[in-house]
Amino acid sequence: MRVPLGTSDFLDRAAQCYPLRLGVVDEPGPAQDGGLGSLTYGSFAERARGLAAGLDVLEITHGERVAIVSHNSARLLESFFGVTSWGRVLVPINFRLSRDEVAYIVEHSGARVLLVDPELDEALADVIAEHRFVLGRSTDEALLRPDVAPAAWEEPDEDATATINYTSGTTARPKGVQGTHRNVWVNAVTFALHAGVTDRDVYLHTLPMFHANGWGMPFAMTGLGVPQVVIRRIDGAEILRRIQAYGVTILCAAPAVVAAVLEAAQTWDGEIPGRGTTRVVCAGAPPPSRTIARIEAELGWEFLQIYGLTETSPLLTVNRRRAEEDDLAPEDAARRLARAGMPALGTRLAVSDEGEVLARGNVVMDGYWRQPEASAEALQDGWFHTGDGGELDDEGYLSISDRKKDVIITGGENVSSIEVEDCLFSHPVVAEVAVIGVPSEKWGETIKALVVLSGEATEAELIAHCKSRLAGYKAPTSVEVRESIPRTATGKVQKFKLREQYWQGTSPQVN
Repeated sequence: MRVPLGTSDFLDRAAQCYPLRLGVVDEPGPAQDGGLGSLTYGSFAERARGLAAGLDVLEITHGERVAIVSHNSARLLESFFGVTSWGRVLVPINFRLSRDEVAYIVEHSGARVLLVDPELDEALADVIAEHRFVLGRSTDEALLRPDVAPAAWEEPDEDATATINYTSGTTARPKGVQGTHRNVWVNAVTFALHAGVTDRDVYLHTLPMFHANGWGMPFAMTGLGVPQVVIRRIDGAEILRRIQAYGVTILCAAPAVVAAVLEAAQTWDGEIPGRGTTRVVCAGAPPPSRTIARIEAELGWEFLQIYGLTETSPLLTVNRRRAEEDDLAPEDAARRLARAGMPALGTRLAVSDEGEVLARGNVVMDGYWRQPEASAEALQDGWFHTGDGGELDDEGYLSISDRKKDVIITGGENVSSIEVEDCLFSHPVVAEVAVIGVPSEKWGETIKALVVLSGEATEAELIAHCKSRLAGYKAPTSVEVRESIPRTATGKVQKFKLREQYWQGTSPQVN
């Protein structure tokens, strides 16, 4: 017997097994939104079904796209099910993007429905779709149909696209990663297995849900009946308060979030919440080993390291302290945890002759939306080409050594260096530019621009120029003026050489 794997499996199980259990604790949200307060899994499932029925009324059919741009919220969480579980495709958009970037994604994805967070409505007022709603009570009344059973997806297909997640790559325009129901299902279940998730856990959504579908946690936690606590804005002290108030036992975080918690812990009054009970899963540019040691010593939390990409749903490797390592000195254990990890169950890894990390498995994307050439380049000879350089050691652990793509990961967000370079080139006095990632204790790495000028411009002016045209996190944090930028005989800039002086004495931090 073969039963198609799908996102509905997670929602159906939560509604059947945990209908009266606390499912979601929402943030109050903006005045227009109000937040949803606390929802049982039964109520959460009813709202997801109501959203699906509302899309029926709008005649949004199977395979059509529904875009949503929102901060973390219960309404964003329910869209993962209300859209995908009845055969439609969800396009979660990074709320930090500029107006033009959001407009491009909405247009490129062909989304007929656009759902917008109330705090973003004004900035995105002229980003439109056939049907546009501002998330909140009025949208609930206009869109959700809780009184009507949604039309069944008559022939569910696990190979159908469930989500399209746009990610920055080596080109200025983002690529839409098509994640299938099978990708989503296998990633969620495998991730939960490796992280040891059970229905006794409580999860905190510190990770943006738009980012690789919140790494699959919305699906995994729902299917296992885990209460999910939503935090709308990241603040170290607020994270600690929620861990204390709700008994949070697991969260996922980029290095910047971990740094914020460690800073807040310095002035926390009393025992650190979660000591001995909470585990944090970290990805993005891995924190230094001494930061890992601090997490376990100062917070008393268990640290897990993972490596993956949006194109792989995202889980490829897991590094969790093994029983054999319990007696290691904290510094030695931290150094071992700083590696990317061992392949997740069902994942195959290899390193090409050129040193590129290759992966295959059920989590690898179907392709890039409407970009067949880019898809063919990434998926060659039965392997997904990560674009990252690395090596597998004798124990089977993967270590990432360099980035072959010119993507900078700052605070867990991917930034295309070419996109930033194009923006700086639009300034009238910038004659040459190379953008690189340099190490940052807080962000993992941060953006540095090396420029050759034909006139007068200050560092602040060039950074402001970028901030006026790009999302704030994509702007350089420093600009260095140079007489020239070295190039090869064919005119290419070798960025690994430009990075060398900044990374001396430390390992390149790559996700």
